[in-house]
Amino acid sequence: MGLRINDVVPDFTAETDQGEISFHDWIGDSWAILFSHPKDFTPVCTTEFSAVAQLSDEWAARGTKVIGVSVDGVEEHKGWKKDIEAYGDAPAGFPIIADGELKVSKLFDMLPAEAYLPDGRTPADSATVRSVFIIGPDKQLKLSMTYPMTVGRNFAEILRALDGLQMSGKGVATPANWVPGEDVIIPPAVSNEDAKAKFGEFETIFPYLRKTKAPE
Repeated sequence: MGLRINDVVPDFTAETDQGEISFHDWIGDSWAILFSHPKDFTPVCTTEFSAVAQLSDEWAARGTKVIGVSVDGVEEHKGWKKDIEAYGDAPAGFPIIADGELKVSKLFDMLPAEAYLPDGRTPADSATVRSVFIIGPDKQLKLSMTYPMTVGRNFAEILRALDGLQMSGKGVATPANWVPGEDVIIPPAVSNEDAKAKFGEFETIFPYLRKTKAPE
């Protein structure tokens, strides 16, 4: 059964290029984003992890830890990081999980239970290990998105989605294409009276669609 929104994500221990971690303990009280990759030293993934490295200040500003997982070993990860840092001109301070036995890939339902890595494998053998998981401090899955190997991930969208998730924790929702600073949506379950008390002025577009300034 695949992971669904609001499921508690699997806990596990694993080796990374920065040592062993216990996933839930590693998350702690932070938000977390798990980026998965089908193989080290692949072109699209290298550009993506370089983008992750370049955004280190943005993750920190949002109280968010980032971690990679790739179905190669620790030594490969250490070598790959040199290319990641060279391409992005930024230090890659995040850990990368070594998932050569596909434990994490299967726990997160990116590969079927019977999957294995054949001799002489190529990235195509683990092509579906191309997901992003945004996880809350409660260890619940808040959002996931999966990309094919040929399409690089849009990190502006990942940041926007993270901002939207953190904003929704303030009792509101966000409309299409929302970015921080724009108005937000008051949930239909909130009465007009309660909305007035909680948010002050708001705009009623339809009885079920009301907008207000984003809460601080």
